[in-house]
Amino acid sequence: MPQPFLSVVIPAFNEEARIAGTLSRVIEYLSGRDYQWEVVVADDGSTDHTAQLVGREIVEHSNVRVLRLPHRGKGWAVKNGMLAAEGEYRLLSDADLSVPIEQVERLLPLFESDDSGMPCVDIVLGSREAPGALRIGEPVRRHLMGRFFNFLVNRLAVPGLADTQCGFKCFRGGTAQDLFPRLTLDGFAFDVELLHLARERGLTYYEVGVDWYYQSQSKVRPIQDSLAMTLDLLKIRWRHRRLRIYP
Repeated sequence: MPQPFLSVVIPAFNEEARIAGTLSRVIEYLSGRDYQWEVVVADDGSTDHTAQLVGREIVEHSNVRVLRLPHRGKGWAVKNGMLAAEGEYRLLSDADLSVPIEQVERLLPLFESDDSGMPCVDIVLGSREAPGALRIGEPVRRHLMGRFFNFLVNRLAVPGLADTQCGFKCFRGGTAQDLFPRLTLDGFAFDVELLHLARERGLTYYEVGVDWYYQSQSKVRPIQDSLAMTLDLLKIRWRHRRLRIYP
């Protein structure tokens, strides 16, 4: 089999209510492209029928696969999914498709060099704050919490980014193979550590505005996960400033 042009990595934990619909939309879109593709569902220890529902798609589509993992968190699932993927480009897409799969067309062109001779980027970040972005249906409270967390991210870990937490990011294959083995955080703040590592290693990244639809069934718990993510920010800063553990 030739190397896929695009791998879509979908982390999933107890997503039986929507994983079938998500895969149907993703497969329908990708089937209309003129490149080779694959879908990797990184199942983070689901206790429902998530894996079985993915299995039904595997029967009909050999380029869909499921990676069964013990439950450790979203960062853990994304890390393993990205390292198992084989695509020249590897897209992280949340299982709720809060950013529609079609939006990848806004990201992929940024990997191509332009006529100015400027180097093309290593990572393209879907952003809910960059020019051209739309937030649809988001409660004001949720938006304010996200803005406060981004303020902390800029002060403590990765300055200069408007939105590190959007679950729609694309990596060059080689970049993913370099970065993800170094990831130590298993929870929702993994994005910040990943971009911090990218900055440390001199990799280039760029934010692109995307359409983002608020999903009321999000797995994020506003209070508990916000506290955990803030603690993870402090861990990132401590490890970088004090311990220098990153290879």
